[in-house]
Amino acid sequence: MATDAPPPAKETHQLPTTEEFTEVQESAEFGELRRSYRSFAFPLTVGFIAWYLLYVLLSNYAGDFMGTKVFGNINVALILGLAQFLTTFLIAWWYARTAAARFDPKAEAIKSRMEGGA
Repeated sequence: MATDAPPPAKETHQLPTTEEFTEVQESAEFGELRRSYRSFAFPLTVGFIAWYLLYVLLSNYAGDFMGTKVFGNINVALILGLAQFLTTFLIAWWYARTAAARFDPKAEAIKSRMEGGA
């Protein structure tokens, strides 16, 4: 089906120069964005890796504890293993909410200024 409408106009964005990238990277706003991201992501990552390694170490060296039946054929190892999945999904959900609320608006403001030359 043909139409007489013209194709959509292509917006042209002027790419920032190396100096502009360096200027933004050294700005206080970008530094604050980087600090807030790192203060959220790094402790969360370290905590999750420690939790995972605890599970692995308990599985290897505390077989009696991990084999303790909680109810029926459900033991501590199964509960902690399922908790690994649960915490993975909770961390992903928490990160998505935090990024949408705190990081994305700041990053979008920086990006739009760089692309728009404002």
